[in-house]
Amino acid sequence: MAGLGDLPGGSETILIVDDHETIWDFLIEALQSLGYSVLLAENGLDAVEIYAANPDAVDMVLLDMIMPKAGGHETFYRIREIDPEAKILLSSGFVCEEEVQYLLKEGACGFLAKPHRLPVVIRAIRDVLDGKQVTC
Repeated sequence: MAGLGDLPGGSETILIVDDHETIWDFLIEALQSLGYSVLLAENGLDAVEIYAANPDAVDMVLLDMIMPKAGGHETFYRIREIDPEAKILLSSGFVCEEEVQYLLKEGACGFLAKPHRLPVVIRAIRDVLDGKQVTC
């Protein structure tokens, strides 16, 4: 993928939880071209099942807040029940600021507003994987 040369790569596994195909397409291609492995869940229930089946393999979750079959809030808590140390980065274009602040206090690693700008997302993912809090 052109133009990714200055963005940080890695070899970790990222679970993308989003119900919009346009989001998956560009994120998966970009992340894979930077060396990451990517798993995809189209809704919260699938995300919890994937995480439960691979708790030691998933290094980070990029979690959309508004989805069918379990929204981001419920999905956050269900993944945290499986792994209290799970690194979860929240993402949404339409979400209540109070809800985001609450989940950040509960241990979410940060929040990214949609629409995503690829360099911002890639750097935020790297920051979360490196143990930093993300504020965007």
